[in-house]
Amino acid sequence: MPRLELGDWTLHTLETGALWLDGGAMFGSVPRSLWSRSNPPDERNRIRLAMRCLLLVGHGRRVLVDVGLGGKSDAKFRDIFRLEDAPTLGDSLAAEGFGSGDVTDVVLTHLHFDHAGGATVRDGDALRPAFPQAGYHVQRRNWENAHAPNPRERASYLRENFDPLEQAGVLGFWQGDTRPWPGVSLVTAEGHTRGQQLVRIEGGGRVVYFVADLIPMAAHVRIPYVMGYDIAAIETMAEKQSLLGRAVDEGAWIVLEHDPETALAKPVREGSDFAWSERVSAASA
Repeated sequence: MPRLELGDWTLHTLETGALWLDGGAMFGSVPRSLWSRSNPPDERNRIRLAMRCLLLVGHGRRVLVDVGLGGKSDAKFRDIFRLEDAPTLGDSLAAEGFGSGDVTDVVLTHLHFDHAGGATVRDGDALRPAFPQAGYHVQRRNWENAHAPNPRERASYLRENFDPLEQAGVLGFWQGDTRPWPGVSLVTAEGHTRGQQLVRIEGGGRVVYFVADLIPMAAHVRIPYVMGYDIAAIETMAEKQSLLGRAVDEGAWIVLEHDPETALAKPVREGSDFAWSERVSAASA
C-alpha cells in the first residue's frame, strides 16, 4: 500500500474493503454517459467505491483517519451495498506492523457509516470502541448533525457507530479548524455534510491532504462533479475550488478515500477547472 514520508510523519494509506453505491447519486447532475466511462455500474446501477483510510505515524502518535465500515452489518445491509470485506482495516494495519491497540488517536472526518462504522465493534450483546487505547476526535457540529439529521442524511448516521464512543468516555470534540499535532491541521468543509473535517499534513517540504467526501473519487476533481448526496452543492464546489487551488500552489498530494484504483493524486489547473497531473495506484507497494 502506498506510503509517504513527510518530515517526522510517515503516512500509510490503508484499504478496508469496498462498497457499491448508486452511480447517479455519486455524480449528481453529471450524465451517466460521462461517469460510466471510468466507473462502470453493475446491473443495479451501483459503482464500486473503496473505503480508504490513512495512518499517520510520528511524534509519538499513531493517528488513524477514518475507519471504514467495520464488520457489524446484517445481511440486508450487505446486499444493498454489495459489501466486499477484504482486506479489513485490521488486515491493513497488520500489513504495516500495527494492531488495534497501537492506535493512539482516531480522527473521524464525519460520522456517515462508511467513514465511522469501524469505530465500534460488537462484544457479545454490547458495543465497544474498536481501538482500546485511542481517543476519538470529531467536529462538534457533525456530532450534533448526526443526532438531529435531515431526512436525506438520516440513513447515513447510525448511532451504533458513535454513541458507544461517548458512553465509553473516549470521544473528544473539536470546533472549527484546529492544529492538534505538529504539522497536522484540520480544515472544515460543510457542503457534503455539516461539520465534515479534512486533514492537512505538512513536513519535509511536502504536503498531503485527506479530503474525505469533498473529492471522493478521481473523477470528482472536476468542479461541477458533485455528489447527489451532498446537502449543498454550491458550497461543495466553492470548497473544492479553494482546496484544489491551494493544493496546486503547494504541490500537494491528495488522498482519495473512495476511488477504487487511485490512492493518491496530484492536482493541476486546467483552464478554470482542475485535473490530475500524477496518480499513485492503490495497488502500489
